[in-house]
Amino acid sequence: MDAIAQVKDNSVTRTSNTDDVLYQFDESPILARQLKQESNARSYSRRLPLALNKAFGIYVEDVEGRKFIDCLAGAGALVLGHNHPVVIDAIQKLLVDGTPLLTLDITTPTRDKFVQDLFSVFPTDFSKKAKIHFCGPTGTDAVEAALKLVRTATGRNTILSFQGAYHGMSQGSLSLMGNHQAKAPLDALLNNGVQFVPYPYDYRCPFGLGGEQGIQANLNYLDNLLNDPESGVLLPAAVIVEVIQGEGGVIPANNKWLQGLRQITQKAKVPLIIDEIQSGFARTGHMFAFEAAGILPDVVVLSKAIGGSLPLAVMVYQDWLDVWQPGAHTGTFRGNQMAMAAGSAVMKYLKEHDLQSHAAKMGERFKEHFSTLQHIYPQLGDIRGRGLMLGVELVDPSGKPDRLGHFPAAGDFAALVQRECLKRGLIIELGGRYGSVARFLPPLIITAEQVDEASAIFARAVAASVAIKDSK
Repeated sequence: MDAIAQVKDNSVTRTSNTDDVLYQFDESPILARQLKQESNARSYSRRLPLALNKAFGIYVEDVEGRKFIDCLAGAGALVLGHNHPVVIDAIQKLLVDGTPLLTLDITTPTRDKFVQDLFSVFPTDFSKKAKIHFCGPTGTDAVEAALKLVRTATGRNTILSFQGAYHGMSQGSLSLMGNHQAKAPLDALLNNGVQFVPYPYDYRCPFGLGGEQGIQANLNYLDNLLNDPESGVLLPAAVIVEVIQGEGGVIPANNKWLQGLRQITQKAKVPLIIDEIQSGFARTGHMFAFEAAGILPDVVVLSKAIGGSLPLAVMVYQDWLDVWQPGAHTGTFRGNQMAMAAGSAVMKYLKEHDLQSHAAKMGERFKEHFSTLQHIYPQLGDIRGRGLMLGVELVDPSGKPDRLGHFPAAGDFAALVQRECLKRGLIIELGGRYGSVARFLPPLIITAEQVDEASAIFARAVAASVAIKDSK
């Protein structure tokens, strides 16, 4: 706590400290070529103008030899960090053994082991009746597969998605997204088959209530929508939900709400799809985020961490849904053997080292640091998340509070904080409404000392950002 507490007594200066700044936003030849030659649709590289050369654990190093703490970690995919020895060993062994690298959906011992390992980390009541489908190598393709699966099984078309949701960038998945920006230029979405409903965003409750009242109002609304014959919404093929909305601003759903949602969908005989693409694999303090609520979904979509830093995506679902026909969802790169070997190695390491408990402890340590900083700077509006999937919503204290007394989101200030973090050697991402949420998705191997170091850098970046805003 001392490193952050120093901000209050100005031991860490509130103005930009040149001794603290290790990264200048100069344009290297590599960055210049990227700017000239790569697509205008690139995203991360705009906010994080880095040319990376080496990486190990929680650290990355650029071509100039400058080191950064990586709290983005492949958008949460690198649960063991960069180039972890167990991942490298698994890949090298597969290469030495002469295992085929790509087999479509033809099985191999590597594939079979991966499936058994994956089923072993699910709750037994889920895995004993589970089927798995290997998808194209991205999470959005697993979502596309899930849409096909439930529509085929139920004979229904509509999908219920949630405001603030993010499920990928392909056409079907994009239709489920809450954010308008990426969808606005496109006409060929499935929006006529998607019904959006409020997510339990407690800090900015869509019902203007918050707390227990907000949760109950949300559940009443959903129950009425699915079970009232006059609701105007046809019974959907499925409800798809993130237990913690990631890109939407690291918004965790209340466990009571999740339990209620599961009861409502079961009552209406509507399959429940849980998107664990970012929250799965011990990140939230549980192997899967839905376990905290003690519920069992019908479908789980997985990617990111599941391939041990290599491209892989799967859908795991209950066998009663398995009525689609051969070839209903195919793709060339469904047999990435290196990713399966790496994924098995990651699962073994997660279990042997109880990284889900470690993630929970390190997440609480981050939150304690952030709470200390919040007492100094009212610009930190809300601190939330579970395990090592954390968000700090940055706000404008000079703005007009909403009906719950919360100040408006401050996207410009968040962008400034992100930039000041990068200058000081910390990589974070932004998300949420207006890009106002500072997001922390570090590797799960992060130590207490490294949490303290990252938090101290964040504190200095906030202090510098406040000083810059005050000076204008």
